Amino acid sequence: QVQLVESGGNLVQPGGSLRLTCAVSGSLFMIYHVGWYRQAPGKQREMVAAITGAGSINYADFVKGRFTISMDNSRDNAKNTVYLQMNSLKPEDTAVYFCNIRCSIGEYWGQGTQVSVSS
Repeated sequence: QVQLVESGGNLVQPGGSLRLTCAVSGSLFMIYHVGWYRQAPGKQREMVAAITGAGSINYADFVKGRFTISMDNSRDNAKNTVYLQMNSLKPEDTAVYFCNIRCSIGEYWGQGTQVSVSS
């Protein structure tokens, strides 16, 4: 059974930094896509950053130059960790952040972690 557990969300002042962590357990076999998404109150969920199975990295325009996605892989894909380093945070970055994985056995989401940016 695949499980994703996010952590690292917090209240931070504008200009501050946070690192989100997504602990992934369970054998994923082939990974096609790993991503961080966010959803603010009253808005649709949107992609923040993603890594494709081929290793390409994509960022939403609103986080380019500020956020960095990375991933630690286990040799057998049974335990993986996905990170989102967020710098120069802005109030508009306030949202629940979700980790997402698409692999050969399905698509999975974490429960989300709250990021609040406010003075």
